[in-house]
Amino acid sequence: MRDANVHAADSRTSARTGTVTGGETVALVMFDLGGDRYGLPAASVQEVCQAVTISLLPRAPSAVEGVLDVRGAMVPVFDIRSRFGLEPRAAGPDDHIIIASAGARVVAVRVDRALDLVRVASDQIQAAEQFSSNLRHVVGVARLADGLVVIHDLASFLSQAEADQLAAAMGDAAPP
Repeated sequence: MRDANVHAADSRTSARTGTVTGGETVALVMFDLGGDRYGLPAASVQEVCQAVTISLLPRAPSAVEGVLDVRGAMVPVFDIRSRFGLEPRAAGPDDHIIIASAGARVVAVRVDRALDLVRVASDQIQAAEQFSSNLRHVVGVARLADGLVVIHDLASFLSQAEADQLAAAMGDAAPP
């Protein structure tokens, strides 16, 4: 991934919501999922790493693939594929994990491949509401020279009921 050392402060997005707040450019971490490109606001991304084994998390909502141990902290792995109706795919050694903030919670997403860190002019990003009022989990769509990129909003990935279910499952799995 090129230019991976760009600091989140260089991006003009809100880490809490992932929404564009103005400025000249927005930094996006681009990734491949099922042959399509997607993005996350770089302000919310903490790190990108090679895939590791994801442990099952009993009683977690179906939108959670499992849990990772990230330097001693249990981090839930969101299942982007199932949320967007993509075919399930077993984890492979070439997959990447993106660790990011989703509101106040640190989460992970397993992607086929992290691609790049790109800067997009803020006027090239259209809010999700301009496409449909039903686009949950999407902050907007960026127009790049080589196509469109859907920008995910991890803070709204889980419904309140799912967030409550995840909190209970994480509490049950926490060591005493």
